[in-house]
Amino acid sequence: MNYAAFDTYLKENHDRLIEDYKDFVRQPSVAATGQGMIEMAAIVARRLAGLGFDVKVVPTEGNFPPVVWAELGDGPRELLIYNHYDVQPAEPFDLWESPPFEPTIRDGKMFGRGVLDDKGELVARIHAIEAWLKTQGPLPFKIKWLIEGEEEISSPHLHAWVERHTDWLHKPNGSPLDGCIWEFGGYTESGRNKLTFGVKGICYVELHAKTVDHDLHSSLAAIAPNAAWRLVWALSTLKDQSERIQLDGYYDHVRAPTPAEEEILRDQPFEEAAMKAKWKVDSFVTGVTGYDAVKRLYFQPTCTIAGITTGWQGTGAKTVMPAHASAKIDFRLVPNLTPEIVVDSLRRHLDKHGFQDIEIKLLGGYRSEISDVTAPIVQASKNAVRRVEGVDPEMELLSPGSGPMYSLSSFIGGVPVVCLGFGHPDARIHSPNEHILLDYYYKGMRHFGVFVDEFGKI
Repeated sequence: MNYAAFDTYLKENHDRLIEDYKDFVRQPSVAATGQGMIEMAAIVARRLAGLGFDVKVVPTEGNFPPVVWAELGDGPRELLIYNHYDVQPAEPFDLWESPPFEPTIRDGKMFGRGVLDDKGELVARIHAIEAWLKTQGPLPFKIKWLIEGEEEISSPHLHAWVERHTDWLHKPNGSPLDGCIWEFGGYTESGRNKLTFGVKGICYVELHAKTVDHDLHSSLAAIAPNAAWRLVWALSTLKDQSERIQLDGYYDHVRAPTPAEEEILRDQPFEEAAMKAKWKVDSFVTGVTGYDAVKRLYFQPTCTIAGITTGWQGTGAKTVMPAHASAKIDFRLVPNLTPEIVVDSLRRHLDKHGFQDIEIKLLGGYRSEISDVTAPIVQASKNAVRRVEGVDPEMELLSPGSGPMYSLSSFIGGVPVVCLGFGHPDARIHSPNEHILLDYYYKGMRHFGVFVDEFGKI
């Protein structure tokens, strides 16, 4: 690889690439509401086609946001890249220092919704491939790129899409692809790049309590059932104050880390003091600390009330008794726990405790996945980071967050996955003022360009 030519191209085209980046962020693409999804898919497809990719915009089941599928290159090795073009809702708008869909640069940072998650990672890879093609020539292997539009709502149609197009996700002889670069990645609090090899799973549900036919005057609470109380009582049975989930047999599905996984867990970064300072807390839940906190973060399931909606929440008083109440809950899953187990256990638990009337709506979910940390793509990724940064990356066994990695790894033959990216811990993804550090974005392009060189050698 002529690294000097690659790097010079990025520097000489800096302003144009930044404007291209901003164009991606300017287009809203909110999966939760459907805003701008078709338009965003078209932008992604057009940009990849401009680089010479063979691009297909393929509808998902029921004509929900399409998957953009792109292929380029030749050779015996084949690399899968996974990204998504949807973003989280930007609300509350009043907490943004600049409009969320008007990308703004200040103090060495770019702000905007999706500027990191996941348009930033997508654009950095597009720019790196453009620089490679312009300065190095054809790719040394085949890239298969899957960019979906529903990751932020738990990818409800991706698995069925993969099942329908499983032949695309294998080599011509039917063997598994040689590796996958996942959507995210980044840096530790101390500024060290890290590679991640898995994700927790998730099961996202909505619980509904309905009591009377319509909202009543609160004076009738002495004789009429209150939906808000009904829901709160049900929620209080799900987890005790020691943070233990109360679903029968739930922890029977939780396996301990293997010795090899424990070795990585012990070595991976965990900046406890910095995390507590940033969150402005004195302790973690249950008072856990040190290595016990690491194991809890990565190998314990969660049950989180993400939001409760009921009754009157406007300014001032309104003496009303709500007829309906709902709560959104996400369960983060560790290996061997599945969304199907969660929904079944939750239904049996509510019924057992007398809450047969509480309705469960499954909003989405996917399994946990831990990849093979000895795969050649791992070494190629480590070499790429070392060449750009001058030091080895940190190793993270799996992310506490979630994604549809199982569908693109174990399900299609055990494709080894590496999360190689440029995010940083305070990027505020999913929150107002999401941003990237421009220095990290430049490194992200260089990481990926050198990775292409390293992966081509394995």
